[in-house]
Amino acid sequence: MKAARWYGQKDIRVEEVTDPAVEQGKVKIKVAWAGICGSDLHEYAAGPIFIPVKEKHPLTNDIAPIIMGHEFSGEVVEVGEGVDRVKPGDRVTVEPIYSCGKCKACRSGLYNLCNQLGFHGLAGGGGGFAEYTTVPEVMVHKIPDSMSFEQAALTEPAAVALHAIRQSKLRAGDTAAVFGAGPIGLLTIQALFLSGASKVYAVELSPERKQLASDLGAIVIDPSEVDPVEEIQKLTNGGVDIAYEVTGVPVVLQQSIDSTKLEGETVIISIWESNPPINANNVLLKERNVTGTIAYRDIFPAVIELIANGKFAAEKLITKKINLDEIVDEGFESLMKEKSQVKILVKP
Repeated sequence: MKAARWYGQKDIRVEEVTDPAVEQGKVKIKVAWAGICGSDLHEYAAGPIFIPVKEKHPLTNDIAPIIMGHEFSGEVVEVGEGVDRVKPGDRVTVEPIYSCGKCKACRSGLYNLCNQLGFHGLAGGGGGFAEYTTVPEVMVHKIPDSMSFEQAALTEPAAVALHAIRQSKLRAGDTAAVFGAGPIGLLTIQALFLSGASKVYAVELSPERKQLASDLGAIVIDPSEVDPVEEIQKLTNGGVDIAYEVTGVPVVLQQSIDSTKLEGETVIISIWESNPPINANNVLLKERNVTGTIAYRDIFPAVIELIANGKFAAEKLITKKINLDEIVDEGFESLMKEKSQVKILVKP
């Protein structure tokens, strides 16, 4: 079968690999659609970040080159011994977290904070940028017939957004700012309104992404036209209750912090290619809080319901659909160069 494998920075190759064999407790999936994630883009542009290159990942026993792709949906074609929750023909999406089940975080139910955390399609084990992949049964979630495979492929990034809202201190009626209207930022805007935010300010440069944010109900601020911190402070009479940082750009983290009110909160969702400096006194003197979130836990069923019922319009983010052979030029390079692109789906 064909698969897209990461060899190094700016080095992803579509090549023939052996079809994965079904093992005990695993499910073989024919991939329908797979999304290119911001994390994938970080690995392409500046990795390795999550991809194991010097030592095999302790949970997958894999090392680069690895098949990429962790946002995907498809149809079950075969199941291994002991699998009883799904069967061939089931339509599914995948929660791609590998966790050890033994560390303190896992024993506490915080499996996304596992000491050996990995992601299918980043840590090895296969990936969604392939015709077929196998995953442990625990990763598999069935989707309703009313849900398209395209929608289902966006369950994973939507889960990131909703988990970030749930981990924050947001209460109904609060105001919020989202810095960055890429896929996760736009999904965060939707999740904020679903969670009762009264007003959401979106800070974004791209005209196309600004329009999408506006269509979702956000008040858009262009940082090339005004100082976003001054503008938010003015419009809110002292700052938003909570800001969500979704760009991974160092200067924007400081803007996110400074846009919040006294005792306000900033939630970091981005994955970082380098460590950003912050003005600690701006946190200290206003008694602000800074929180980090990673991935999701125990949330996929709720996200699937929200998307299937039309309350989470994840499909609005799709700006391009491509074939696997086009994944570098029309996928990764397109996202690097064209800020009009939001979510690109790949059909293996």
